[in-house]
Amino acid sequence: MWTPDNRPRYNRDKLRYPSDVTDDEWSHIEFLIPPAKHGGRDREVDVREVVNGIMYVLSTGCQWRYIPRDLPPRSTLHSYLQRWQYDGTLMKIHHALYMECREQMGREASPTACVIDSQCVKSAEKGGRVDPHGYDAGKKIKGKKRHILVDTTGLLLHAIVHPADIQDRDGGVLVMSSMFGLFPFLQRLFADAGYQGPKFAAGTAEVWPDLAIEIVKRSDTAKGFKLLPRRWVVERTFAWLNRCRRLAKDFENRTRNALAFLTLASIRLMLRKLCNPL
Repeated sequence: MWTPDNRPRYNRDKLRYPSDVTDDEWSHIEFLIPPAKHGGRDREVDVREVVNGIMYVLSTGCQWRYIPRDLPPRSTLHSYLQRWQYDGTLMKIHHALYMECREQMGREASPTACVIDSQCVKSAEKGGRVDPHGYDAGKKIKGKKRHILVDTTGLLLHAIVHPADIQDRDGGVLVMSSMFGLFPFLQRLFADAGYQGPKFAAGTAEVWPDLAIEIVKRSDTAKGFKLLPRRWVVERTFAWLNRCRRLAKDFENRTRNALAFLTLASIRLMLRKLCNPL
């Protein structure tokens, strides 16, 4: 049983679980996690162990009650996940790591081009209070839709989760209008044919008047698989994020929890890129 007195010693080459953060990875996020609140008892839980527990759930996709006993209890892990989501800690960590990744690649901190796309995810069996889901008639999937915006290197800029029955052009407007001034130097947006038409263009122009939208279409004469410019970038990002088994289906009752795990998957990806630049 884990206690603060017998916490494990960390070694880069010898971790308990592959999902544990290494010393190098922990050094990138430790200072971004807020300290304990003033007053009351001192914090007894090891925050690094909390991060390891949440990353274990994200990577393996296990249910909360199946968390190993050498990690903090599920109530502690879930409580910290909710707290860090509400107070903006997850977004703060994500933004800081994004800036570091851009700097490591020798690029400007704020990108000038981005790619948008969505992914429908089938909902798993749930109980209790559940946020509404929808049915995507085109893909014949009942569940949620993950809408992401990435830069031209494939790193996540912004994301939302909404019912699957919302069309791409409507969900795309939600993505662009909920960025609240982030990345102000965006000049070009690449998208597929699902975003063509005046509705998406007009909705985006209200919040990004100087953003040029380019629809990348597949040629009518193309046969078989053909790599489309810019479109493959966002598809590769979905493949990266889906390495986390928690994202294999829509397991979350609350949409905010689904978005939290999507953000954590991006954080995990950037930590690996920063600490293993191959």
